[in-house]
Amino acid sequence: MQDPAYLDPRSGRTWPLSEPRWCGPEGQPLLLTDLPGLKRDEIDAGERSLWRYAAALPFRPESRISLGEGCTPLVAAEWNGAPVRFKCEWFMPSGSFKDRGASVMLSLLRAQGIGHVLEDSSGNGGAAIATYAAAGGMRAKILVPESTSPAKTVQSRAVGAEIELVPGSRQDCADAALAQGNDPAEDIFYASHNWHPFFLHGTKTLAYELWEDLGFQAPDNVIVPCGAGSNVLGCGIGFSELLRAGEIVRLPRIFAAQPAHCGPIAREFLGEAAVAPRPTIAEGTAIAQPIRTPEVLSILHGSQGGAVLLEEAEIAAATGALARQGLYVEPTCAQAAAAFARLLANGTISRDETTVVVLTGSGLKATQRHAELLGLAL
Repeated sequence: MQDPAYLDPRSGRTWPLSEPRWCGPEGQPLLLTDLPGLKRDEIDAGERSLWRYAAALPFRPESRISLGEGCTPLVAAEWNGAPVRFKCEWFMPSGSFKDRGASVMLSLLRAQGIGHVLEDSSGNGGAAIATYAAAGGMRAKILVPESTSPAKTVQSRAVGAEIELVPGSRQDCADAALAQGNDPAEDIFYASHNWHPFFLHGTKTLAYELWEDLGFQAPDNVIVPCGAGSNVLGCGIGFSELLRAGEIVRLPRIFAAQPAHCGPIAREFLGEAAVAPRPTIAEGTAIAQPIRTPEVLSILHGSQGGAVLLEEAEIAAATGALARQGLYVEPTCAQAAAAFARLLANGTISRDETTVVVLTGSGLKATQRHAELLGLAL
């Protein structure tokens, strides 16, 4: 297999990894060329973090930025009368699954000579990039919409990130980040969790971990909350590598859960007309213009999985029901459990299959939302 390279999946063009880049010359999103995956005996069993799968990465940095991320609990439980395994991805240093991508992306970028990074996110992505930049001695600048609640940026500020408030909408914030990331005078690298392919090679370690958790078997189904699709893409990449390496015999079916108020990927998968986005309690997945929609859809179709659009009442009910089982999570990720209920009810998934529901963010990140659902005033 050829050396890993940046890949434009829509044209097939490639560029060497020797030059750091977060997009193609025409501004197109990039992936990496196919990697061979790893064999069971290549796992670093003495490493208690996602870095036990370092042999599956495009290259190994001389030093890595790690806070023990990964190795999250896989909890056997019951949901709507069916057995399920909840993957508790909020058991990470910054409180969400995005630590996987941040650890790998910033480790590899630092090895490429990057020391100052830019991100646009008022939520889990910004917190993860800020956290791992601090751990790695890197500088981080996080752009957030001017209307963002100050409470949302406290975590990033506390670990030393520079916060810049951008007037206008979330899309205006993304546009400002793109402008700064393309401006040589800024002397900063756009290390976006939505754009950089190295981030996906952090999230793909979820697939490796589930494989190891389940006795080196693939589950039948994996259900993930989906905004821009980094967990769908990560699972697709990781399980495809395991298939390529001969460690599994089939891909699990991958399902994307999105809110009906803002679910462009699910709508396209289901063949429904686009609608204007509306506010949703699943705000962490409210991405109106995801940049990798064709690639996400390819994984959903290729794995014979699917997509579910969820109403606000379903997401709220799942949030409360999970909490009453001891799983205090964000409404954003509770929609994966709501999607499992729907897929059981319509017969897409049967109760005798091995199904993993991925819970991505701590309920501590959404205290106000939980208070509202409980009818409490804070």
